[in-house]
Amino acid sequence: MRLTVLLAALSIALPAAAVAGPASDAVKFFYVPQVKFEADAQYRDRFTEPVTKLFGLNDQATKKNPDQVACIDFDPGLDAQDFDQKTLSKTLKLSETVDGDTAQVVANFSLFPEGDDAQREMHWSLKKVDGKWKISDIASKTSDWTLSQLECMAGQDPE
Repeated sequence: MRLTVLLAALSIALPAAAVAGPASDAVKFFYVPQVKFEADAQYRDRFTEPVTKLFGLNDQATKKNPDQVACIDFDPGLDAQDFDQKTLSKTLKLSETVDGDTAQVVANFSLFPEGDDAQREMHWSLKKVDGKWKISDIASKTSDWTLSQLECMAGQDPE
């Protein structure tokens, strides 16, 4: 009886947002064991609208001008171009909040062992599609931008 009461008290006291689970696993894939570039076509099936639209425009821009930097010139999941994999892997902390078929995963990590601007807080929005968590957007709380809001005109013809 005491154990049941203790477990019930703990379940109330522990916030669900601090628990990592399947939605976090979908995000963790892009950080460890090695960082993967989200806009890479081989990972496209892990995403859904609205970011897939931006990725499509990025692909068009790359195809049109292969010698130029396309729309996405940094790693969205890192909010950076440079990082130390060992430090990132060691400092990565994920937490998720699930609400039905949507989830928010917060990734906190450090890009380098030291430096004031090495800390990152990234918010990943996910939707459950056909029973699998897919990423619908990424936002940097560190630099105050959202991936789906980035403009990519390079792949479009001016009207």
